[in-house]
Amino acid sequence: MALNLTQKQEVVAELAEVAASAHSLVASEYLGLSAGQLTDLRKKAREQGVYLKVAKNTLVSRAVENTDYAVVQDDLVGPLMYAFSKEDPGAAGRLIKEFVKTNDKLKPRLVAIGGQKYPGTHVDVLASLPTRDEALSMLLSVLSQPATQLVRLLSEPASQVTRVINAAGQAKAA
Repeated sequence: MALNLTQKQEVVAELAEVAASAHSLVASEYLGLSAGQLTDLRKKAREQGVYLKVAKNTLVSRAVENTDYAVVQDDLVGPLMYAFSKEDPGAAGRLIKEFVKTNDKLKPRLVAIGGQKYPGTHVDVLASLPTRDEALSMLLSVLSQPATQLVRLLSEPASQVTRVINAAGQAKAA
């Protein structure tokens, strides 16, 4: 169904709003997927905080014009589906990577993150990024490690004295 000018402007505005706040973008070729498979993919995308859209490349090109994703404008060719990570940078990569395992018709074509464009093979790299909770856990571990080592260092002389006294007591008893 062809869109009129007002509808196209709405699509561009919606995509521009999403692109302005998104953490990453994965564009995938979706030819050969059935309507049921696309519905399943959209359902999983909603659950994972990923904005999934099939739109004309010219509209997407206009929408990403003044965002970090402007670097992909020249590569928007063919029938593409766009997955924007809204909450967590690796969410779109994980979604596409998991879906490709069971549906080989979906082919990642390009990945964009932080104003940089990468080929579709970088979906694995994007998918391996930690979630927010994992990143916070890693940060907490890094921050607590020096304190833990300091406590061990400070308690070591006392434990050495205890071991010496214990050894001396055992030697006298023997």
